[in-house]
Formats: sequence, structure tokens, C-alpha cells
Amino acid sequence: MNSTDQWSMGQILSTSSGYWRSGTIHAGVRLGVFSVLGSGACSASDVAAAVGGDSRGVETLLLALAAMGLLEHDGTSFRNTEAARDFLDRASERYIGHIILHHHHLVDGWARLHEAVLDGRPLEMRSYGEEHERESFLMGMFNLANAIAPRVAAEADLAGCRHLLDLGAGPGTYAIHFCLANPELRATIFDRPTTRPYAARTVERFGLSERISFLAGDFNADPLGSGYDAAWLSHILHSSGPESCRRLLEKTVAALSPGGLVMVHEFFLNDAKDGPEFPALFSLNMLLNNEEGRSYSEAEIRLMLQEAGVGEIHRLDFQGPNDSYVLCGRTARR
Repeated sequence: MNSTDQWSMGQILSTSSGYWRSGTIHAGVRLGVFSVLGSGACSASDVAAAVGGDSRGVETLLLALAAMGLLEHDGTSFRNTEAARDFLDRASERYIGHIILHHHHLVDGWARLHEAVLDGRPLEMRSYGEEHERESFLMGMFNLANAIAPRVAAEADLAGCRHLLDLGAGPGTYAIHFCLANPELRATIFDRPTTRPYAARTVERFGLSERISFLAGDFNADPLGSGYDAAWLSHILHSSGPESCRRLLEKTVAALSPGGLVMVHEFFLNDAKDGPEFPALFSLNMLLNNEEGRSYSEAEIRLMLQEAGVGEIHRLDFQGPNDSYVLCGRTARR
């Protein structure tokens, strides 16, 4: 819905109760009902037995998922639809359950958004277990990035680049696809030590362990290395305030060789910062979870890049989901 559209009472009410639908998907993924069904058909009692749940509760959930069009129901048994089989069954290569579980972990905070708005600071969130939350977040980022990274890699001009820095890379999804698209390229994933096992498994899965290495550290405090020909910063600036962003960009530029390529991937607000909708809402998500983070306008990021010594700034034609774009520029060719 565009900001210029008129809201009806029905639209307001359906938006207000929209968490019912998301909560139903979250429960289905968390309980693993789509994986229980797989490519077959099961009765509600069979699914309840498999997940260790109450028969009435599980049947009510399955019927709601059928009403939403994610399951098929013939009166006695349930079956995954094609979409559920592709995206919600853990056995599928296209499984996106990790990001759905990450969304589930955010729900408690969003229910208390009014508190964060009044206090202007993050909330203390309910814990689902540190390792479980880390896996959902990191592999959720893989779920999202793996769907669009091949498009970015095909469009980004890395001709002549031999070594890429993927900063705050998580499991290294973009480094992987940049290397797949550029056979002469090697990459370094820079992220916290706890990320290393996820990155190692993902890189190995794509057969790139010989070309992609991991450097552990905090990019705000630790050295990034040097001599890189290109740097990729995907969805990390929104986790910091403006001054921290400036320092990180300056630090990134210092790690690059002369004429090095800088690529920044973010959700961009318009200049008035009152749209598009997703980046504006994402700023609220950062308010709930982060001391200074927020979405930025393209103009703000362009200025930060210029101040860091980056020129020839341009935006790729690529447009990702939720109004994400890539700004590219070059360091001085001294």
C-alpha cells in the first residue's frame, strides 16, 4: 500500500490483526509441521504425534494453514502446497525457515514498541537461547541473500579485482556469489568469531574453501587487513549511528588498494525519510534492538562515502526486495 493511498477501516483492521497470519506461519515453522508433511500426506493426529503436540491444538493450526493456502486439506489428511514444500520444509534447498524464526524472535519486542518509542532506547528482549538466535539470524541472512546475491554478482563490475573484503559478512553469501561469478577472485569474510562455523559450512557447501578465508574480529575495533581491491558492506551501516558509519567507511577505504571498489548495500529512505514503507519500518526495528542504528537515505550514504574519499559514486540498476539498492564508488587512484 502506497503512502498516498486512502486507508479504509477494513485495511486498518486487517493490518492491525496481521500478526495473526505471521504468528501462524511462525508456529508452523517452529514446530516443524511442514517438514513432518514433506512430500506426503498425514492426518492431524499423525502430525500431532510427530511434533509431540495436543491433537486439538495441532489440528486447529493445520486448518488455519490450509485456510491461508499453505496446506491442502482433503477432509481427512493434510499435504504441503508447492510453496510450503519449497520454502518451509527443512529438507528443501530453498528452505527459508531460519529467517522466519528470526522474525519470530522479534515479535516480543514489537509488541512493546510503545515502550521503546517513549524511552528512545532498545528493550531487554525475551531470550530464545543465544545459539538458537544466532543460527536463526545468520542463516536467515543466508536465506535472504542467497535469493538476490547472484543478481548483484552479475551486475557488479569486479574486473581486475583479485581480493574482496566482505565486511560483517555473516555466513559469506555475497562473497560466495562474487567468487562464483569471478573465477580469479578470492575473498575474506570479516565477522565475529562466533560466526566462523556458519561461514565455514556455507563456504564449503559451495566448494570455495580454497578461495574464501575468514578473519575474526569486531570491525569497529579491530584491524580489517589491507591490500583489498574491493569491499562489500551489505546491511551493516544501518546497525550504527552516523558517526560510527563515517568511521567504518574511512577504515574500509584505508584497507583498500588505490582505485579500490567500495560497494554499499542498504535499504534506502527518500530524502524526507518518510518512505518507502519498509526502510521506515526497519528504522523502528533498529530502535527496538540497537542503541543508534537506523535506515539512511541514499543522499546520506553518498555524502558519507564522499567524506571517506570515495568518488565516481553511482547506483547499480539492481533493486532488491524491500527497496534495497547498491551504491558503488572508487577510492583515489594515487
